[in-house]
Amino acid sequence: MRAAVLREYNKDLSIETVPEPDCPEDGVVLEVLACGVCRSDWHGWVGEHPRVKPGQIQGHEYCGRVVAAGPNSQWGIGDVLVAPFILACGSCPSCRSGQQTVCADQRLPGFIEPGAFAEYVPVPRDFNLARLPEGMSPTLAAGLGCRVTTAWHALTGRAALQGGEWLAVHGTGGVGLSAALLGRALGAHVIVVDVVQEKLDHALSLGMDAGVNAAHGDAAEQIREITGGGVHVSIEALGIPQTVNASIRCLRPLGRHVQVGMPVGHTAHMDVDMSAVYQGNLALYGTRGMPSHRYPSLLGLITRGKVDLSPLIAREVPLSGASAELAAFNGPTPPGVAVITDFQT
Repeated sequence: MRAAVLREYNKDLSIETVPEPDCPEDGVVLEVLACGVCRSDWHGWVGEHPRVKPGQIQGHEYCGRVVAAGPNSQWGIGDVLVAPFILACGSCPSCRSGQQTVCADQRLPGFIEPGAFAEYVPVPRDFNLARLPEGMSPTLAAGLGCRVTTAWHALTGRAALQGGEWLAVHGTGGVGLSAALLGRALGAHVIVVDVVQEKLDHALSLGMDAGVNAAHGDAAEQIREITGGGVHVSIEALGIPQTVNASIRCLRPLGRHVQVGMPVGHTAHMDVDMSAVYQGNLALYGTRGMPSHRYPSLLGLITRGKVDLSPLIAREVPLSGASAELAAFNGPTPPGVAVITDFQT
């Protein structure tokens, strides 16, 4: 099969012919129909992600059709499935309590085992997978596996966002724009923050209540002025000190900050305004991924027309275009996300 293989950090992926994967006993092999190119992939591509090593086939946002099923699989040939990027064990205390994102025995295709920048991907523990709803495109579904699922769990499973509350989203890339769209669907008043005016304009065209260009002054101060005292919930979607502190400082007393952006590499340790946390009685939440049992709540929101996530998809690219999309994360990115849909070129 054709696959894009990481051979050297921060260099073009190598398009190679590699052996087709064996089918896990408790899983399936998927023919990849679509795979998103995510900032988390970029962290591995530049060498910042501690688990991603040369030789890795990346790609963790995927939708595919079952072409092989193991003896312990619950799926059949031809089923079209979408997967969370964390494949939990299902039997540890965390999993049994419904908290699969903190499973102590995770499987992570795209990070430490073969991912979906390839024609086929093996998926063990296929009880984590969900069937693609009728009428939903694999291209859109590929974006659900990390960015949208992470945003959904951040808003509902961690921050418990309520209708009528103010929500700030710092960074309007894939996960940030997902959080903004989902927050609006939940009835929140949404403020988006970025340094790229084009991305702010794009978000505002989708119905957000206000946009703040952080390149033009103190973002937290502007947000407090817009809201008359600060937001109830703030999402940090980049993982860098400037936006982390802006997110904390824009909260009203008793506000909730959710750390969605991945702080790895040189941003793994940062100075945080703990005085603002102390003075404001703030709550800080970390989040990563979404428990697979929450797929029905998210997919139902989409299929019932409560939220339109199609504006997330900006570009469909071939497998050979993955390197250029990864390199684009080295600087400010344009609106929307890229999805690989052609694995032959």
